[in-house]
Amino acid sequence: MPRIKAAVLRDFGAALQIEDLVLRPPGPGEIEVTLDAVAICHSDISYAEGAWGGTLPAVYGHEAAGRISALGDGVELLSEGDFVVVTLIKPCGRCHNCSTGRPAICERQVPAETKLTDANGAPVEAAMNCGAFAERVVVSTKQVVKLPGTLPPESVALLACGVITGIGAVVNTGRLRAGEDVVVIGAGGVGLNAIQGARIAGARRIVAVDMSPAKLEMAAEFGATHGVLATGPAPWAETLAALDGRGADLVLVTVGAVQAYDQALRYLGWGGRMVMVGMPHTGQKASYEPVVNAFMGTAMIGSKMGDTVIQRDIPWMADLYAQGRLRLDELVSGRWRLDQINAAIADTCSGAARRNVILFE
Repeated sequence: MPRIKAAVLRDFGAALQIEDLVLRPPGPGEIEVTLDAVAICHSDISYAEGAWGGTLPAVYGHEAAGRISALGDGVELLSEGDFVVVTLIKPCGRCHNCSTGRPAICERQVPAETKLTDANGAPVEAAMNCGAFAERVVVSTKQVVKLPGTLPPESVALLACGVITGIGAVVNTGRLRAGEDVVVIGAGGVGLNAIQGARIAGARRIVAVDMSPAKLEMAAEFGATHGVLATGPAPWAETLAALDGRGADLVLVTVGAVQAYDQALRYLGWGGRMVMVGMPHTGQKASYEPVVNAFMGTAMIGSKMGDTVIQRDIPWMADLYAQGRLRLDELVSGRWRLDQINAAIADTCSGAARRNVILFE
């Protein structure tokens, strides 16, 4: 069994440690992927901080791309050497949600068999069905999408989570119709992709709301028509003015901040939809007046991974990128080695990064 280097978390809130681990071979319906790139998502950081619990020790990382280096029994339609994007979405293909086109919320998520062991033979969790802060991963064939090998891995790795989550929240969950007005609260990695999704889907006006003037400038580069600083006493009032006083048809909360959820309904127009993307820490609560939703006919909708069907949506987005209609290269703000991962995480937490990416030799 191959030995690989991986960034291991042994205590919540602690630094990751680069360790040599043993990776088991792929079983039936699985493949081994030697990674070229893995991005650092805020979800990895939140898990590592203990925001949502989990099993330790663990290897995080779930936005990855690389080439297939081994096949398990029964694998069809994929070959060694194929370039693939690796996602955390692992559908069973049989439950009600999978059968009705919503595999991102598969009802039959069961713990995987141990894939990683440390130098003492103790199991190490491959978190979020991936464990991609590592040189190689073993995953189900249902978790990967084959793409042309000419695409840059550090860019298309982002299709595994941040891009599909943002665009999917607009197109799949929010069901944006051309000509509708959109507000995106949070202009980080997912928010920028929600803005891109709204632009691609034909939104009339796209208002980005964020605490950072620099992020609002970035949002304009990705398609926002207006930017509103959230540091003022009533940012929704400025937003409504930009939308001729009517309010938005679609509001997307892309940050895991309770304050953003408390304020989100203020941006909505009559009959609007608020899509809940960002994930606050367990136990944090927002509050609403239900009478407002009932009276105005507004809706609050959860969106996990943008309700993405990866075999449908990732090739579509990869084509948009190849055509120059989807900006991916511009999302990559830093390129790092695996042994620099703690510095890359610190840079991500500073708020300055769009997406930091670990590149493997």
